Amino acid sequence: MARKILFLTSTRADFGKLKSLMHALDDDPAFEVHVFVTGMHVLPKYGNTGEEVEKCGFKNIYRFINQKSNDDMGSILANTVQGLSNYVELLKPDMLVIHGDRAEALAGAIVGAFSNVLVSHIEGGEVSGTIDESIRHSVSKLAHIHFVANERARRRLIQMGEHEENIFIIGSPDIDLMTSSGLPSLASVKEHYEISFDSYGIFVYHPVTTKLHDLMGNLSEISKALVSSGRNYVAIYPNNDPGSELIIEELTALRDNPALRIFPSIRFEAFLVLLKHADFMIGNSSAGVREAPFYGIPSINLGSRQNGRFCCDTIINCRERVPEIEAAISQIAALPRTPTEHFGNGTSKDRFLEIVKGRKIWGTNIQKYFVDQAGFEAGGD
Repeated sequence: MARKILFLTSTRADFGKLKSLMHALDDDPAFEVHVFVTGMHVLPKYGNTGEEVEKCGFKNIYRFINQKSNDDMGSILANTVQGLSNYVELLKPDMLVIHGDRAEALAGAIVGAFSNVLVSHIEGGEVSGTIDESIRHSVSKLAHIHFVANERARRRLIQMGEHEENIFIIGSPDIDLMTSSGLPSLASVKEHYEISFDSYGIFVYHPVTTKLHDLMGNLSEISKALVSSGRNYVAIYPNNDPGSELIIEELTALRDNPALRIFPSIRFEAFLVLLKHADFMIGNSSAGVREAPFYGIPSINLGSRQNGRFCCDTIINCRERVPEIEAAISQIAALPRTPTEHFGNGTSKDRFLEIVKGRKIWGTNIQKYFVDQAGFEAGGD
């Protein structure tokens, strides 16, 4: 009998990470893929990106609206736990696969752990400069199996008391798509999205939920710097975190500027094509410190959202201040365009399929226990 594998996706970003893994299992008769679609995917304001999941041809898709406009993260978490718990009870999956550090991922880990369902976490063991890092580590402590991007992430999970035999390095799964020969052409992407720029930067900026008091001032500085740069930009809406409304309002105010093309969302494959041919990326999206470096595209990382994450010669870090941003933009042409494989080389789906098809993983103990580091003296608890 085919094993039921339930994937949870809530954003355009995590679907980009999960997509190749989902296809790998969906193409194998040993597995029956189910997809729980929620979060940003079901919000019209952010482009109804759940439609992209359906276009991929997955047969078993369940949509769940877990929020309404301006819901706080606690409410989103609670709603997702309730809806997913009911669905898991009916489906009874053999494994629940979640990605990253969103509230929905935490809900998935909670439901899986409480339901005695094997939970696999994609890209645990990483750091960032926001509440997302705490969420990611919480998910890792609830998850049973870890598919990480690199050795550094593996070591962090070991440091957190996870079992080495349950941690597998597969790289970042979105690189499977980044290296795919099936990506659309730049001309077709530009035509579809009506982008006439010969050269452009990509701007994506998300709220830092622990520093919302700084958001209005930061947005004012960023807007001034983008306009004064005299460059063209493809701008994309932020995630639906608290504070996103302010960013959308700022982008809306710039909509009549001919140097900006603004979109609620762009299909992930199309985004990758635009990124690969961009002059640079600017903002605080993880794409600026992960996907852009893989292509060798320079990026300007603004503020603290990606603190502690991977940095290389193609990345400039600066504050959200007009002079610093203008200086960074002026340095773009001088930056190297050397690609990095720090997050993998495009074989994640093959490694993932190999592991999930093996016997060992299905013997993983549902009851977790902490593994002390060498030299730690237990006792007295």
